[in-house]
Amino acid sequence: MAGMLIAATSAAVASFTGLRGLALLSGWPERLAILLPVTIDAYAMTSARVWLAGVSPRRAIRFARANAIGAITTSIIGNAIYHAAAADLLDVTWPVVVVVGAVPAAVLGLTAHLHAVRTAQDSAPEAPEPVRTQSRTDDELLAAARQADAEHRTANNGRPITRDSLRTALRVSGPKATALRRTLAAEREEAHTN
Repeated sequence: MAGMLIAATSAAVASFTGLRGLALLSGWPERLAILLPVTIDAYAMTSARVWLAGVSPRRAIRFARANAIGAITTSIIGNAIYHAAAADLLDVTWPVVVVVGAVPAAVLGLTAHLHAVRTAQDSAPEAPEPVRTQSRTDDELLAAARQADAEHRTANNGRPITRDSLRTALRVSGPKATALRRTLAAEREEAHTN
């Protein structure tokens, strides 16, 4: 644990210094230059936390994973540009200045979107408890699909469950959800005919 703490502290300080230096080279005022590393590293930590906690909707976890990797990559590239410029191997030209200047606005938008996808499930009607298909027979899976359809119809003015909602509720593949939905439709048609 002590080794992890030392490595994390060392990496954070070194990254902070490089990104702050890049902000200064890009024309940021001295008093605001610390905001570049704080913005990037805080977003990397926030995204990684949502990703690795694994308690958000799957869409939010995928988005958080992509953003955590993107923020870490941005930090690495930013540090590399700063060190290359400090060693006179690279000139900081207008494209670098524009990208560095765009970071806060981009992170603000990404943070807002992460919050939206993370909490989207809270406002939706409660879905049936997901089931694992590996432990269910076809008959059990069809019974679960019937139940999910009935609950969806109750919550949505009688509209039948969609393939994607069925896929999510039962945690099945797209083709399996399509087959189950067709079976449900055929059952409804037969009941209507009778």
